[in-house]
Amino acid sequence: QVQLVESGGGLVQPGGSLRLSCAASGSILSINTVDWYRQTPGKQRELVALITSGGSTNYADSVKGRFTISRDNAKNTVFLQMNSLKPEDTAVYYCHTDWIRLLGGRYLEVWGQGTLVTVSS
Repeated sequence: QVQLVESGGGLVQPGGSLRLSCAASGSILSINTVDWYRQTPGKQRELVALITSGGSTNYADSVKGRFTISRDNAKNTVFLQMNSLKPEDTAVYYCHTDWIRLLGGRYLEVWGQGTLVTVSS
């Protein structure tokens, strides 16, 4: 079974920082682009940042200059460093990949279960 497991969410004051992790587990050969999305009740899921297998990155305008996405391919883990957090960053954060290549040759799209980030004083 292949999973993406997020961790690192929690409660932080405005201006604070959090580091989210997204760890892939299973019989994995390689992982393609990994995205971080976020969602609040009543709103559509929003793309926050992505990182390609080669390390190229892209960010939503709302987080540019504050969030940094990175990956450790040896550990099948992607990180989202979030600085200067604002109350409007409060959401459930999900990691996603459009494909993981498994031993045996299968490709799977995978979503994590989400981790809650709350920015509040």
